[in-house]
Amino acid sequence: MILAERAARLVSEIAVERLKLEVARLRRERFGASSERSTRIDQLELTLEDLEETLAETEAQAAEPGPHTTPTSSRRKPARRPLPEHLPRERILHPSPTTCACCGGARLRPLGEDVTETLERIPARWVVIQHVRERFSCADCETIAQAPAPFHPIPRGRAGPNLLAEVMMAKFGLHLPLHRQSQRFAHEGVPIDVSTLAGWVGAVTTALSPLVSRIEAHVREAERLHLDDTPVPVLAKGKTRMGRLWTVVRDDRPFGGPEPPAAAYFYSPDRYDADAETWLGDFHGILQADAFSGFVRLYDPGRKPGPIHEAACWAHARRKFFELADLKKAPIAIEAVTRIDAIFAIERAANGLAPDERRAHRRARSAALVADLETWLRENRARLSAKAPTAAAIDYMLKRWTAFTRFLDDGRICLSNNAAERSIRPIAVGRRNWTFAGSDAGGHRTAALYTLIETAKLNRIDPQAWLADVLARLPDHPARRVDELLPWNWTQPQPRQIAA
Repeated sequence: MILAERAARLVSEIAVERLKLEVARLRRERFGASSERSTRIDQLELTLEDLEETLAETEAQAAEPGPHTTPTSSRRKPARRPLPEHLPRERILHPSPTTCACCGGARLRPLGEDVTETLERIPARWVVIQHVRERFSCADCETIAQAPAPFHPIPRGRAGPNLLAEVMMAKFGLHLPLHRQSQRFAHEGVPIDVSTLAGWVGAVTTALSPLVSRIEAHVREAERLHLDDTPVPVLAKGKTRMGRLWTVVRDDRPFGGPEPPAAAYFYSPDRYDADAETWLGDFHGILQADAFSGFVRLYDPGRKPGPIHEAACWAHARRKFFELADLKKAPIAIEAVTRIDAIFAIERAANGLAPDERRAHRRARSAALVADLETWLRENRARLSAKAPTAAAIDYMLKRWTAFTRFLDDGRICLSNNAAERSIRPIAVGRRNWTFAGSDAGGHRTAALYTLIETAKLNRIDPQAWLADVLARLPDHPARRVDELLPWNWTQPQPRQIAA
């Protein structure tokens, strides 16, 4: 009975946590996403997972026969989803009885079968591939003939393309440091030194550099870009300093553009305005980014080879009001969030439309709301002290009002910079595991591999399968046809597809 009572109590606790999680999600839908709220929801989900695991353990103990246990539970059983149809099936036929359990007769007739499916995963299979080149001697002139030596994915490397792709994906896609990979391989009976793995990473980065360059060129050719950056601790003479990893995203899908999406990353030791300016090079068009003061030079009307037009992020502006609405319950901030939410709601219906259609949609439905918002902001700003937090949130928008309203006249512009923020998120997640980059060179390698992996994801291609195939083909692939290997041009029989 003690275990049964404990299980009942846990059911109640889980119900409470479910409600807390639902409340957090509803608040998120009302006020939008931010890193702080996402962290809170993550904490609630972890708590819920822990309670579910504890409850399952308790029920398993209660189900065991004993003098003081009652195998009962009021918990709602989780719904079973069908196992994926695309997975191969392996049949294990269990021996049937040869005689009747009732009368002992041996004349049993088949009536069909019952199949119970279990999802299983076979551990990785290590294998050594031997490339055998037989030698022949000509009986007439004694000339020796032999097939040419095969190309390897990396010079003087003894790792195959699939192994190299797995190491790259684990480090940069799943954020598993090399020393942990080395430990895992050793547990599987294949010891590989960390220095060897590090050598593979460096060699693969060099081998794939032509693809990185082509992706970067493709991004710079866009009419509109998203830009964001995040700090990265870097080791330097026994201490750490802050470098920056930047992402520049080309994604024309919101305005129906035909060009494939791509995300290019680059590293800089510091956050200077010249870093982004140097990388952007000849780019001119629309840039969606935050209000970093170092970007002012980018928006110089006389910039060569052409001007860059700033498009401000409404999600950034809304976040400032939301913080005040959430923490201080400030009435003006709450009203501002509500007004901005109405504009976002209208924008959802324009996603994927051609630029002219998006502009017409916005002028018909959003322009009046934006004009009313400006009037309302200026009226409320006049009543506030310059030191008031709400005044600072209002000033953030009014000082950049031209950049905030540019979306009304250009259908290519998105309302937010979320495309760049989504691409920068994997770095923030990985930073929890690898803590810091070992050097500036390591920062550049990280940027290169993120460029490859995240661009593959944007094009709904399995990065590991793509990298393995490219590493196998690249050594003898003509340099002039390297574009054939880019994610959006890559072809392979039935490639595995994943969500971006």
